[in-house]
Amino acid sequence: MNIKPLSDRVVIKMLEAEETTKGGIILTSAAQEKPQVAEVCAVGPGGIVDGHEVKMELKVGDKVLISKYAGTEVKLDGNEYTIVRQSDVLAIVD
Repeated sequence: MNIKPLSDRVVIKMLEAEETTKGGIILTSAAQEKPQVAEVCAVGPGGIVDGHEVKMELKVGDKVLISKYAGTEVKLDGNEYTIVRQSDVLAIVD
């Protein structure tokens, strides 16, 4: 099954949270922060949103930084994805 986002929406897959600190301390799952870096899996076509034309600037494979509580989480074929608006994406990570 495929997810095809509509309008200015983007399907992302969150990357794994760090399990150790830079100092080498191993973190439990409860101590790990929710990751904010994700990989773009699918991009909508853009179009008119709230009376303004939206040009999609993201593409599949981009690594992006998103707001902590943005989007709607969905499960599909055992994988977890988040669907966000392009405006919820804060930056592209190189």
